[in-house]
Amino acid sequence: MDQIPKMEKRILKFWRQGDVFAKLIAQKKGKRFFSFYDGPPFASGLPHYGHILTSAIKDTVLRYWTMKGRQVPWRVGWDCHGLPVENLIEKELGLKNKRDIEGMGIKKFNQACRKSVFRCTSDWQRTLRRVGRWSDYSQAYATLDNEYIESVWWVFKQLWDDGLVYKDYRVTPYCPRCGTPLSNFELNQPDVYQDIEDESVFVKFPLKDEKKTYLLVWTTTPWTLSANMAVAVGAKIKYVKVTLNGEKYILAKERLEVLDAQKYKIKEEFFGKDLVGKEYEPFYLMKTNESAYRVVAGDFVSVDDGTGMVHIAPAFGEDDAALGKKEKLPTIVTVDEEGKIIRDLGIPGEGKFIKKADQDIKDDLRKRGLLFKAEKIVHSYPHCWRCNSPLIYHSIDSWYVAVTKFKKELVANNKKTRWVPGHLKEGRFGNWIKDARDWSISRNRFWGAPLPIWQCKKCGEQKCVGSVKELEKLSGKKTDDLHRPIIDAIFIKCQKCGGRMERTSEVFDCWFESGSMPYAQWHYPFENKKLVEETFPADFIAEGVDQTRGWFYSLLVLATALTLKDRGLGKSKPAFKNVVVNGMILSEDGTKLAKKLRNYAAPEIIFEKYGADALRYFLLSSTPIGEDYIFSEQRVAETFRRTILTFWNSLIFFKTYTAKNFKAPKSVKPKNVLDRWIVSRLNSVVLEMTEWMDQYELTKASRLLDEFLDDFSNWYIRRSRRRLQKPSNAQEKKEAEETYSFVLLTFAKLSAPFTPFIAEEVYQKLNGEQSVHFDDYPKANKKLIAQELEEKMSQVRQIAATALAQRAAA
Repeated sequence: MDQIPKMEKRILKFWRQGDVFAKLIAQKKGKRFFSFYDGPPFASGLPHYGHILTSAIKDTVLRYWTMKGRQVPWRVGWDCHGLPVENLIEKELGLKNKRDIEGMGIKKFNQACRKSVFRCTSDWQRTLRRVGRWSDYSQAYATLDNEYIESVWWVFKQLWDDGLVYKDYRVTPYCPRCGTPLSNFELNQPDVYQDIEDESVFVKFPLKDEKKTYLLVWTTTPWTLSANMAVAVGAKIKYVKVTLNGEKYILAKERLEVLDAQKYKIKEEFFGKDLVGKEYEPFYLMKTNESAYRVVAGDFVSVDDGTGMVHIAPAFGEDDAALGKKEKLPTIVTVDEEGKIIRDLGIPGEGKFIKKADQDIKDDLRKRGLLFKAEKIVHSYPHCWRCNSPLIYHSIDSWYVAVTKFKKELVANNKKTRWVPGHLKEGRFGNWIKDARDWSISRNRFWGAPLPIWQCKKCGEQKCVGSVKELEKLSGKKTDDLHRPIIDAIFIKCQKCGGRMERTSEVFDCWFESGSMPYAQWHYPFENKKLVEETFPADFIAEGVDQTRGWFYSLLVLATALTLKDRGLGKSKPAFKNVVVNGMILSEDGTKLAKKLRNYAAPEIIFEKYGADALRYFLLSSTPIGEDYIFSEQRVAETFRRTILTFWNSLIFFKTYTAKNFKAPKSVKPKNVLDRWIVSRLNSVVLEMTEWMDQYELTKASRLLDEFLDDFSNWYIRRSRRRLQKPSNAQEKKEAEETYSFVLLTFAKLSAPFTPFIAEEVYQKLNGEQSVHFDDYPKANKKLIAQELEEKMSQVRQIAATALAQRAAA
């Protein structure tokens, strides 16, 4: 069985020594361009099966279009910035938070980040080369390069000039450990929402005008009670006032079950609108205006859980903030940037992290007789997609792209794109962009492309810089590094008042950087202007389904914003024309593949046992594109035996009974009925295969290869053996040899994008020319398709299969 992996290594050597890849690029130069964008991975970690799957998809499509005569950019890139890199370095250096980084010094920290980002590039190249993915690493782009950053600045400046960028103090998802806001779409990354156990509380807000009468309110975040400004009710919800143990409680009638079957008596019934305006005593009185501490109506209040009453803290909730704005409620921030209760506000647990302060607040309310009950619950709670810390909603300054201003155009551009699988277009992705919100694109961090915004310390005037040349002209200084802290030391003289303008401290969300990739990879518009404009948008991209909330989204948002007017890229353009989306790879028991669980065989083991072709073909054919994959070594082994070994044995059998220097003919005119049938089947498959490949339906296309291989090996070869082994005459053998070799050679070309190693081996044995990939992809000869013959042969095979089954059962 080891002959296949050995053959693949021999082919790798053949490609390398023959400089096949470079010659292929040269051969296609000047041909019609096939545009492809490679989503940049982080090279600070090792590649896994998910990367191998995506690489197999990309490589298969690019090999196909190359054989169709197109000039393909095999360029790859590296994502170098952002929290993924920063978190890794924090762990390595023992840094716990932003204060530790600032204590160490931004310069030293960023130097450590820079050194780390390429540490695994050789491992990536080795793994992807072994899987057969061709890539031009000599032209790889990196998001940390000054040229890349300058193009990101240019993209941002276009949005700035069009009035699509603004700064706002608002509630946003926030990671206290990382000390930075996150975007709403980052909350939809895999594993962000996790089921955790928390202690929820039912608390009693005393009404001002009625003694011993309380609004009964439920919350899963006791710490937010420190910033409570109102209690919301549903205007049309039926509420009741009940007496219980000498006290009166108001809650939704449908939620009386929270009283735990205690003996209560309903005294009154009324609607929520009748409660609006009632005032209550706050738990922790803040200096605020007179509009606080009252009952308000909220259309988001429901009776699905809790008490039908919601405590409102405008500083710590999106719905709360919106309602607070409507009702003119104050926004009081009681938690600092590290997620700790601010000192000297008179709040229990001051100086403690919010989750620890929960207990202090509960204890305080219990002592004051304001805690009705507490109970454990399991609920879904968001965590940071990079450091896995619990997130909070926090009021903070952030820079936004006003996506809601061009949401209509975003939806329209999505309609111009082909999605595989198709249901994602109007489903997961389409629904997402219909509800798109403004995008928080600034991060209060260190290692990233800096926002090119300078603000006057004296008059507040702002200046957005769109290029290095512009910055040099405005500041009179040159720099060879655009990262912090070097860029922070460059100042501009304010044109308005003559004061000093300093750069705002934030860096870009790394999704903004990767979303700028179509332009920044080529340093557009400063270089390669014609190339970018002629090849935009991409003909094809491919990544995992998680990128519907990541790279696919940021690509589309920025492309749509940039083409609201024609800047050379065209008008109203999506970022890509065709996108193939793969599902996640799971273990046999349906769990995620994880090293610590040891629930999968390492890729190197699979390569050594079965070769890369078997792994590629398994990943491309076993599961419909878009669905999750159940990975197991046994299933790869089955693919190896069924497909790769069958293909291999078909070659071995032919070479055994033909002359050593035999070359397959370029075409055939079969006479024998078996020959006519297999050539007809071959052309039918070529026709259907091309249709599926042109539609990027790789799974459907790949399964045709298996079907044909079964026809060829289990029917044609078995019934043609005698003509090769003991022919009646020379002509009979000649016809069999020509048909057999023609079909095998054509099948090698047909399968080359999927299984490049064995396709190359067969091609070399039957042809001996430079490489199968230099050849054209097969075109169907419709004149040789005999539909009636195929149908009759299918019937014969069914009869034979039935007879064999009956014989086996006898």
